[in-house]
Amino acid sequence: MRRSVVIAAVVGILMAGGVSRAAAMPQAAQAAPQQISAADAAPFLGDWVLTGEGQQGPATFNLNLKVDGGKVVGVISSDQQAATTITDVTKNDKSLLLRYSFDYNGMAIQTELTLTPAEEGKVTGTFDFASGAYVMNVTGTKKPAAK
Repeated sequence: MRRSVVIAAVVGILMAGGVSRAAAMPQAAQAAPQQISAADAAPFLGDWVLTGEGQQGPATFNLNLKVDGGKVVGVISSDQQAATTITDVTKNDKSLLLRYSFDYNGMAIQTELTLTPAEEGKVTGTFDFASGAYVMNVTGTKKPAAK
């Protein structure tokens, strides 16, 4: 339920004209992204639970990052968002940048997720929906590897 409220807020802001991306993103996040190698992605690989609190309340996402055919790819989902494949994965300094779009009532919502390593087994990050129309900070915890 909360996730659909977040998406509805993004769509509402888009319809009203949105917010400029430059105004919403910190200066460091605006540097040019670079291709990422499997070695650079190693701290991010695996299954994650990302939780955040935005203007519309809490949200939880599941994220899987892996190397497939030498390329870093991901799948993200939540209770209200179907699994979405992420193939645009780059790096910016120590951060991982994941760009994807998802369908909301026939409208493609462009999304950028920035993840930065934190303490062991954790990340901090920011979801940027629709070029700054809705921004949510998240923390992530890596799920233990299946035995």
